[in-house]
Amino acid sequence: MIKIDIPSFKKIEIKYAVFDYNGTLAVDGKVTEEIRKYLDKLSDILEIYILTADTYGTVSNTFKDSKFKIHIISKENGSKDKLNFLQKLGAKYCVAIGNGNNDSLMIKEAELGICILGSEGAGSKAIFNSDIILKDIKDCFESLLNINRLKATLRG
Repeated sequence: MIKIDIPSFKKIEIKYAVFDYNGTLAVDGKVTEEIRKYLDKLSDILEIYILTADTYGTVSNTFKDSKFKIHIISKENGSKDKLNFLQKLGAKYCVAIGNGNNDSLMIKEAELGICILGSEGAGSKAIFNSDIILKDIKDCFESLLNINRLKATLRG
């Protein structure tokens, strides 16, 4: 669990990390070993969920021996599927991380919403609905693992 009291922002208690897959964790359907290590490290303090329409058909094989929970969403209603999933978990206890317009509703609803620019770019709806915009998924992991970075960025 991550607990942070961010001056002039809010107190946050995060239990779950909800990640988009393609464009956020994966590029062209592939996840690097470095990202896998970051996920493993973060999973020591948060429950990890990966949401995807699985455009490249790689997610199941990529995480077949992991403790992360994979949830396949529809290609047609991905934005609403992601939002519904987050609400079932309890948005108040979630950090949502994504880059696409279909991530924008979950990013907005989550207690903490992070948009990743990454090599595939980011949809404008995801950018506008986020609390934080980071250039790369590695920066996201570093911020979640070093909460003083979040405090420095979000305090009023």
